[in-house]
Amino acid sequence: MAAALKQAGWHPGRWEIRQAEQWADALVAYGGPLDPQHSVFPAAIEAWAEFGGLAFDVPGPGDTLARTPFLLDPRCGLHAPRTLADLGRALDVRLAPLGEELYGQALLAIDERGRVYSLDHTGEWYLGPSVDRAIGTLVLGHAPHRLRTADGRADG
Repeated sequence: MAAALKQAGWHPGRWEIRQAEQWADALVAYGGPLDPQHSVFPAAIEAWAEFGGLAFDVPGPGDTLARTPFLLDPRCGLHAPRTLADLGRALDVRLAPLGEELYGQALLAIDERGRVYSLDHTGEWYLGPSVDRAIGTLVLGHAPHRLRTADGRADG
């Protein structure tokens, strides 16, 4: 895990707050007056400041899944405010874009509490209670948990 973080460019104390604020401004400005708006909140800005711009490509098998490349850049979700708002309503929490997996095949999102999700054509997935844990899930190739409906059925 430490090697993957270092290879991606992360280091202790990394804090790119100006970049995070620019991304926040771009997300808030996106769309028209009748379009859904992106949510921006402290947990997202903190995640973008510490991890934004990092790209991970750890090849080979993981613990339970093949590992996939991913990028932590909220601009990857610029065109998905409605998707994030819909999932946020279902979870009763605001979501912001965090990045993407596999060159755009899945959208990464973060909620107000710092929990991280992946949304792809097969459903919505919980990656972990924090960005650190979500990165670990992806880098180590752990199986994420499928989000379920209120009655316990798998969503999707």
